[in-house]
Amino acid sequence: MSLRNVAIIAHVDHGKTTLVDQLFRQSGTFRENQRVEERAMDSNDLEKERGITILAKCTSVEWQGHRINIVDTPGHADFGAEVERILSMVDGVILLVDSAEGPMPQTKFVTGKALGLGLKPIVVVNKIDRPDGRPVEVLDEVFDLFVSLDANDEQLDFPVLYASGRSGYAGETDDVREGDLTPLFKKIVSHVPSPDLDPEGEFAMLATLLDRDSFLGRILTGRIESGRLEVGMPIKALDVNGTQVEVGRATKIFAFEGLERVPVLHAEAGDIVAIAGLTVATVSNTLCSPTVSTPIHAQPIDPPTLSMTFAVNDSPYAGREGDKVQSRVIRDRLEREAETNVAIRITESADKDAFDVAGRGELQLGVLIENMRREGFELSISRPRVLFQQGESGREEPYETVVVDVDEEFSGTVVEKMALRKAEMTDMRQSGAGKTRLTFSAPSRGLIGYHGEFLSDTRGTGVMNRLFEKYGPYKGQISGRQNGVLISMEQGEAIPYALNALEERGVLFVSPGEKLYEGMIIGENAKPQDLEVNPLKSKQLTNFRASGKDEGIRLTPPRRMTLEQAIAYIQDDELVEVTPQNVRLRKRYLDPNARKRAKRTDG
Repeated sequence: MSLRNVAIIAHVDHGKTTLVDQLFRQSGTFRENQRVEERAMDSNDLEKERGITILAKCTSVEWQGHRINIVDTPGHADFGAEVERILSMVDGVILLVDSAEGPMPQTKFVTGKALGLGLKPIVVVNKIDRPDGRPVEVLDEVFDLFVSLDANDEQLDFPVLYASGRSGYAGETDDVREGDLTPLFKKIVSHVPSPDLDPEGEFAMLATLLDRDSFLGRILTGRIESGRLEVGMPIKALDVNGTQVEVGRATKIFAFEGLERVPVLHAEAGDIVAIAGLTVATVSNTLCSPTVSTPIHAQPIDPPTLSMTFAVNDSPYAGREGDKVQSRVIRDRLEREAETNVAIRITESADKDAFDVAGRGELQLGVLIENMRREGFELSISRPRVLFQQGESGREEPYETVVVDVDEEFSGTVVEKMALRKAEMTDMRQSGAGKTRLTFSAPSRGLIGYHGEFLSDTRGTGVMNRLFEKYGPYKGQISGRQNGVLISMEQGEAIPYALNALEERGVLFVSPGEKLYEGMIIGENAKPQDLEVNPLKSKQLTNFRASGKDEGIRLTPPRRMTLEQAIAYIQDDELVEVTPQNVRLRKRYLDPNARKRAKRTDG
């Protein structure tokens, strides 16, 4: 059976999962009467909501004697090293674009990586039956995108198909409105080369994805680069430098059929398989025969650059909104995460009941916190801190390469804001269609909390991609939040009359009737210092006529923060309280006297 390995790149809602579901159905992978969850490939709730693919997944279909492995790709730059490793498993790529929206900036990052690796894309213009479709212009936009990403002549001569994933048809012209997906199957088989690998050599495979099974333990997925693997065969793992990590046996081998992992007795060069039997080996390790000594070249795992403290929630409302509050339960959950998420490191912190969780960026750690809160956890989270190290020149901090695509009118603002954050511009060029591409070398510390501001500054049209660059000299002080906060002095429910009086002091974060407690942050002060206020103060009843109800009070709607915004907003002496129902801001020390003592000690 001939083999094709292909990755699929698409922006959220451009129809990737619907199209893949139809490929399953038309290849006979799903029975006609089988109930299949819509959008089978986005299995994580957060992926469905945020429209980002966080975890890469493998699926497989068989069509007319060909086995086609389809690999989904993470689309966000926080998951950048995964993208390069995943694309190393495939020989071709399908870029799926919406016939009305065209190529979206968020797909630029992965498309650029695919072109850089020399993969030749197939472009599928999807949702061709949309009444507002504009396939001719969209095709021009795709061509312009490839040119801006330095595609070579062969890559620019890409085949195009027009499709409707929902209706299950594809064709060579933009007026197609019926049929099936045979043209797409044919194009994959004719355009994507079969793997050009050595079936006779020693067994070697690069571990690209890591999963955990409660019965089998670690499961490592990758493409066999050479040789043959059989169940029970002795294997070993080498790290990127060729050092032996462990020795073991391939106790189980799994191939992919549709969305299922199915056990097989053997696999050959070119097959994408999952292997159980090793307990220490991880992503970017080479799994190979005992006689092999040279590892397969791999992108090393990006080191964690950011750390947050996950602690037990000790606010007055602790345990009222979640059912997982003890440090033991939090530790078990974090250790489970670290087993499958190679970019996360967990260490027990000096404080009792707290853990330092290091990762690659705010998005990645934000996704973990959001998943935990949905599972019923209550946590208190510290401000992100960058991880410093000692180098030849003394204290060094992590730097990132930041690539920004913005409309020309916003480029001045972005350059100014990045300069304030101690970033240095390394490149600036026009990228067509009125867009400018700016490249910076920036300390990770300066980027904390900038993404939301960046989206506001560019009216939601800018795209920022970040990749770890190096550890470099410490850049000195970077100015943070300019304003102080309003801190509640009392515990109870917020009263409209009191909030009305506080509006002139700054911007409120809470509404009337919300449960507050002493030390909770309820707003931003208009001045630089923190201010303790009483949001429970009621109107003095001096005579009968003055005791009117609060209905007449018109309050400005409070500023509500997402989890990421809250984490980026707080200072070192503040925490975010996260529960399944609420995200609250608070001072680390709720008692005002304890805050003063801590300030004297730190100062």
